[in-house]
Amino acid sequence: MKEERYFYQPDISLGELPKEETSHAVRVLRMKEGDELWLMDGMGTFCRAEITAVSNHHCAYRVLEEERQEPAWKGHIHLALAPTKLNERIEWLAEKATEVGFDELTFLDCKFSERRVVKTERIEKIVVAAMKQSRKAWKPVVNGMQGFKSFVTAERPGQKFICHCYDMEDVKCGMPDVKPFLFDVLKAGEDATVLIGPEGDFSIDEVRLAEENGYVSVSLGRSRLRTETAALAAVHMMQMRNQV
Repeated sequence: MKEERYFYQPDISLGELPKEETSHAVRVLRMKEGDELWLMDGMGTFCRAEITAVSNHHCAYRVLEEERQEPAWKGHIHLALAPTKLNERIEWLAEKATEVGFDELTFLDCKFSERRVVKTERIEKIVVAAMKQSRKAWKPVVNGMQGFKSFVTAERPGQKFICHCYDMEDVKCGMPDVKPFLFDVLKAGEDATVLIGPEGDFSIDEVRLAEENGYVSVSLGRSRLRTETAALAAVHMMQMRNQV
């Protein structure tokens, strides 16, 4: 059975693969005129197509059939986290979270952040590669760095949670004494936003500000997790709750 090849083309109507996808198809895979491939627009559509012309820098195609995909999960899954000091950890998270399945990624500039600049272009490429590998019909949105205060005070639909390591008696914000387990309080079919802090955690003031703006403090379990591990655990919980 011949392996199916998937390529990302945001505008399938153009009839030609983007530059990077052309390079992969022609130079790496040695595809030629008459070969079939699958196109994905990142907006819920897969198309089976046939290559009609190939050169070193161009790969034209014609669409043979179009398949509109049904969402694999309900609700909008939004992860917002303080980026790690090491780029490779952020990149690993972006790849694995895309494979598991989520809708949006935002980076937060927090009081104890170890990194305040993120190259989203590199993250976008990793997300696209993971989307193709895992055959996801929708590409997650990747946002740039945003200040913690501006993010948590903005209007946001659905459920909102903040994960941190403080005891609730330290926060003293009128919330329950014990943080609930995230998976237990997630509601199936609803939008959900989860905040994950830096290695030094959010500050007490940041937790209080989030709770004042409707975020609920939650736990990810008894283990103390690294930022990227906590973020992936949160995505997996949201994904499992919202699967159709």
